[in-house]
Amino acid sequence: MTSRDPLLRFEGAARAYGDVLAVAGVTCSIAAGSFVALVGASGSGKSTLLKMVNTLVEPTAGRVLFGGEDVASLHPAHLRRRVGYVFQGIGLFPHMSVAENIAIGPRLTGEKLPDKRIAELLELVELEPAMGSRMPDELSGGQRQRVGVARALAGEPELLLMDEPFGALDPLTRDALGTKVRELHDTLGLTTVMVTHDMAEALLLADRVLVMDAGALVADESPRALLAGAGGEIAQGLVSVPRQQAERLAALEGVGETRR
Repeated sequence: MTSRDPLLRFEGAARAYGDVLAVAGVTCSIAAGSFVALVGASGSGKSTLLKMVNTLVEPTAGRVLFGGEDVASLHPAHLRRRVGYVFQGIGLFPHMSVAENIAIGPRLTGEKLPDKRIAELLELVELEPAMGSRMPDELSGGQRQRVGVARALAGEPELLLMDEPFGALDPLTRDALGTKVRELHDTLGLTTVMVTHDMAEALLLADRVLVMDAGALVADESPRALLAGAGGEIAQGLVSVPRQQAERLAALEGVGETRR
């Protein structure tokens, strides 16, 4: 792979479940270093497309290339070492300590993660290293999700996949963790693909927004272009939600000023 080649490429990637086409022949490339948001209504195919990258879902047609290689030809454990994965359910093993959860990925490929590295990862996601000895049920939802991010980064991945990572969090925690993830993306030089149903989150965090509808890719734009009206009817329908929310807040502020 040369520096001009995309890190990730979907070539006619499709996935059918019986007669239902969940992903309908998506073709697009994602350059190294970019932060891409996948958005769309529930059932639009965005999570299925994401899961094709680390082979949690196999395409029924087309293929997915990572670093120029078909992911289907790569050993799953080694592929998942190179691809970090964070999802909404967090998925920490309840019988393992925080430190053991963070170290699980490297352990699957025969590597023991040093305690010093675990402490560094906890600090990276703004948790105290002493929390490594705690069990998942002793943590808040936001802390557990931070551990999930640390676990995804443990193998020093080239690519970070995030599937609705902040959906179950309260708005303040969600905003803080989203900002932290974007900061980590920039500092560590990651390539990040994030599925979200929150268009405001996509516009704030991503460099590029891919819009899916009924399994197809219907728009591929920068946040600036989307806010300027690009992307077509479906994309603009999604953009209208945070715009309307901002207008309602502005109206409420006006009412508050009048009441004073």
